[in-house]
Amino acid sequence: MTTRPIRHFGDPVLKAPTAEVVTIDDDIRSLVRDLVDSVELPGRAGVAATQIGVGLRVFSYNVDGVIGYLINPKLVELRGELEEIGEGCLSVPGLWFPTPRHPYARAVGIDLDGQELVVEGEGLLAQALQHETDHLDGMLYLDRLSKEHRREAMKQVRESDWF
Repeated sequence: MTTRPIRHFGDPVLKAPTAEVVTIDDDIRSLVRDLVDSVELPGRAGVAATQIGVGLRVFSYNVDGVIGYLINPKLVELRGELEEIGEGCLSVPGLWFPTPRHPYARAVGIDLDGQELVVEGEGLLAQALQHETDHLDGMLYLDRLSKEHRREAMKQVRESDWF
């Protein structure tokens, strides 16, 4: 089991859009294993490759006991009005803010065999799909906060012991 350390806010890899996976080889299989191992820890709903320092379009998720991954995910459907949902991030430890998210999301990607994989759901799964896809696009949940919440979040980041 390889649990990789999580990169924190301020690390440039978290703000860089990721590259598509072109070839599924041993390196990609190892990356997926590391992402799955890393998301299995308690309190984790998702880990994006950028969070472990890899600029490739891959993430893992762990919602309601279901652990999985997507390679080259794309959000293909978001449904429902945006709702502010309490959200945190492993890359911004200790902070929790209302973040606008759609209540339903469907993502399409591929698995390690190159076969299409569809992951869809409501609630926490929808939130995780949106959150992790944002990571792969070079965004943190802080980027989605209202001005007021973002101002408070940045204040807390500056005051944190990890920044």
